[in-house]
Amino acid sequence: MTNFTIDFDSVIDLTDEQFFQLCQKNKNLKFERNAKGDLIIMSPTGGETSRSNSEIIVELGIWNRQTKLGIVFDSSGGFKLPNGANRSPDASWITIEKWNSLTPEQRTKFLPLCPDFLVELMSPSDSLSETQTKMKEYQENGMKLGWLINRKNRQVEIYRLGKDVEILDSPQTLSGEDILPEFVLDMSVIW
Repeated sequence: MTNFTIDFDSVIDLTDEQFFQLCQKNKNLKFERNAKGDLIIMSPTGGETSRSNSEIIVELGIWNRQTKLGIVFDSSGGFKLPNGANRSPDASWITIEKWNSLTPEQRTKFLPLCPDFLVELMSPSDSLSETQTKMKEYQENGMKLGWLINRKNRQVEIYRLGKDVEILDSPQTLSGEDILPEFVLDMSVIW
């Protein structure tokens, strides 16, 4: 399972609406678009990655339902980042204030913002360097807290707005810090 990148730059400049329609007409495929406009076709994940990702979504969703501080999105949620890239993190969250500031039309398309919090869960086919680059892109576009979880190496890279990356080896838990107050992810459900 490999991701494919198609350079449309010399052929066509897809508008945001055209990219959205391309995604809608090809629901069996998952697309992202980098800041240069290259189309990235993402391969589906295997069972272990999907299972771990669902655990993250469940835990984040339960916390959010209790706190009512924001909105949770799964890996199908698309975001139009300030740099022009279209990304779909494995799990993400925005504050309720950001959600409430969106128009009804904006809510039906790729959200024109960067998540406040997000998770990228490495699958066996993912490139660590490419995923790290993507995490830095999120950081540069306003993400306040992000976790890059590498199940194979039992390692987590924590990205914070304006700070250096922190690397944890085999953590038992991860904290939502002040971005997701009192949210703690038990990593035993991930490893």
